[in-house]
Amino acid sequence: MSSNLTSDTTRSASTEQQAPTNSPSQPQAKTTPGKWRTVLREISNGNTIINIFSVIIALAAGAILIGLTDEEVRESFGYFFARPTDALRAFWDAVAGAYSALFQGAIYNFGRPGFLNGIKPLTDTLTYATPLITAGLGVGLAFRSGLFNIGGRGQMLIAAGCAGWIGFGIQLPWGIHMIVAVVAGIAGGALWGGLAGLLKARSGAHEVITTIMLNYVAFYLLSYLLRTPLLQAPGQSNSKSAPTAETAVLPSLLGERYTLHFGFILAILATIGAAWLISRSSLGFRFRAVGENPHAARVAGINVGKTYVMAMLVSGGLLGLAGSFQVLGTTTSGFTPGIDAGIGFDAITVALLGRSRPWGIFAAGLLFGAFKSGGFAMQAAQGIPADIVVVIQALIVLLIAAPPLVRAIFRLPHDGSKLTDSKKVATA
Repeated sequence: MSSNLTSDTTRSASTEQQAPTNSPSQPQAKTTPGKWRTVLREISNGNTIINIFSVIIALAAGAILIGLTDEEVRESFGYFFARPTDALRAFWDAVAGAYSALFQGAIYNFGRPGFLNGIKPLTDTLTYATPLITAGLGVGLAFRSGLFNIGGRGQMLIAAGCAGWIGFGIQLPWGIHMIVAVVAGIAGGALWGGLAGLLKARSGAHEVITTIMLNYVAFYLLSYLLRTPLLQAPGQSNSKSAPTAETAVLPSLLGERYTLHFGFILAILATIGAAWLISRSSLGFRFRAVGENPHAARVAGINVGKTYVMAMLVSGGLLGLAGSFQVLGTTTSGFTPGIDAGIGFDAITVALLGRSRPWGIFAAGLLFGAFKSGGFAMQAAQGIPADIVVVIQALIVLLIAAPPLVRAIFRLPHDGSKLTDSKKVATA
């Protein structure tokens, strides 16, 4: 008995001595895959990967539409079972030709002689993207404040009227004239947006309703003013203003050969300013706090009504800057009531794709500027309707608004996977 007891005691002591040496190695072997799995899960659950996959799906759907609109593809699919390779080849040629024309119309045209001629499509893309970026910043800032500003069209029209009147109605020295015109456009857009914010703060009127109605008010007000001596060009019978004075035109960045103007630099500065405002300033903190939970912000001592007004003032000012670009940089020969060119509504799409983050909006503006620039080239070169680009943009927004659909298509883990894994670990 004593010998058995001694042997059992010796075995237990030896096992106790071996346990600490083996225990550290086992957790390391288990935690290393867990870390990589966590990183991959964070990437797959992030907004960026959802945006990228949304664009891929939209381009794939656009390829199908291109094939359906191509006459040769439809004819080849008529005898698909007899010669399937002909149909597939025709489909590939149509899609590849269309997207190649889209690329060459938006980034670089290899068919033009010389680098300076080939790079011109990229400058056109930046020109189209300039008002989209600033307008998207305005809409995105309102989103971050818990406001749905869909009155970008009205704010741009009022800004265009103010900047245009300063641009051709007042004589000022070069440089000063441009600055005053841009400031007038920003002020006009800010006041028009601030009016919607004031109505929400004072009466509780929903900003969606008020901004929609203010769009109509701005459109018909500008249409009326363009038929009066205040804005109508002398001797003009149509609703069109006089050309912008040379002293107020935004200077070209790369010379007369290209359309890119100084507004793109202002768009970059506006993006930097919006990023600082949202993440570093006390006003931006109030915007974010009210956007997350206005009731909690009110309890914390934040004046929610005043914050709404300030948010719509800044939002309208950024949209007003986009309206100024249209008058002082894009259409300097005189503007009409359609000077906004749908940018006020496209800005909603840009803000959604950029997840209301300033640099995300900047990238989304560049993408949609490329779509707009390349869409016209695709239509001219391949005969593909430019409206397909609009369909692609709409699909991107639809997919961004439905992340579970994108996750289901690409078999990405859902957001609830973290909670499930933690529950498994806890029960284990």
